[in-house]
Amino acid sequence: MWILSLIPFALQALVIVLDEWVFHVRRGLPKWERIGHPMDTLSVIICMGFVIFVPFSSKMLVLYIILSSLSTVLVTKDEFVHKDHCSAAENWLHALLFSLHPITLICAGFIWPVVQGVEVAPWIARWLDAKEELLLFLYGQFAVMIAFMLYQIVFWNVVWKNKPVVRQ
Repeated sequence: MWILSLIPFALQALVIVLDEWVFHVRRGLPKWERIGHPMDTLSVIICMGFVIFVPFSSKMLVLYIILSSLSTVLVTKDEFVHKDHCSAAENWLHALLFSLHPITLICAGFIWPVVQGVEVAPWIARWLDAKEELLLFLYGQFAVMIAFMLYQIVFWNVVWKNKPVVRQ
């Protein structure tokens, strides 16, 4: 049953790859996106690092909810200008990403106490009954997100910094 908690992460990764390699590469990214997208990724890395490295408690859960909420709002910051730069299909992918973003963070929040061995509600314990696998997943997700942020910084700000930007 625990594998179901990973579906939102997989869907989010698929949509991000499509957005990046179908739309971003085609149109190029203006400076505000070359800076803003790694910031978005960093906000998620902070949330994922929190569930890996911070001991679970009710106070820390409140802080995690605040961090996750800030991350969820942060990723929408560009939509005021995306409407003028992106095609309808890319904007639709963004809508999917905005829908998946809080879902993945909520799933990470449910996984957090389980991987730390904290007693949780019986239904959560039954649903997320693979502590070691989930912890391995969180570490892998954390590493992939760091690699993706580094790619965003290097590819868009060094390799393709001067690629012409085309409005869609």
